[in-house]
Amino acid sequence: MHGRAPRPVVFVLVGLVGYVLQTAVLWLLIDRAGLPVVLATVAATEAAVLHNFVWHLRWTWADRSTQRQAVWRRLVRFNFANGGISLVGGAMLMALLVDAIGLHYLAANLVTVLACSVANYLASDRWVFSVGPPLSWG
Repeated sequence: MHGRAPRPVVFVLVGLVGYVLQTAVLWLLIDRAGLPVVLATVAATEAAVLHNFVWHLRWTWADRSTQRQAVWRRLVRFNFANGGISLVGGAMLMALLVDAIGLHYLAANLVTVLACSVANYLASDRWVFSVGPPLSWG
């Protein structure tokens, strides 16, 4: 580990910064660029996913291999796992919360991020940044 704080705490700290980035991008894309909520959510989420990957690699799981091949494999896995959870889950929840229920998109974004965070941590710890032979999905 990194010696400063437990890994879940560091994960949450990185996630908080990613959340701020995601919220800013979401606001810009909806309020300034006029994009639809779900499309803007997908773009903002991907920005946060890429941001979070870099910081998780350097801080949260800094004790794991940073060899070029491992980093690229982890980036693909992170995008597939965390991106998939956050993009699919986020788009579905945003559509439900904003379009069906009428919740403001920024409040809905917070609910969505919180709802996906535990699954994202588990996918990262158990698969993306795993030690030893990679875990398979099946």
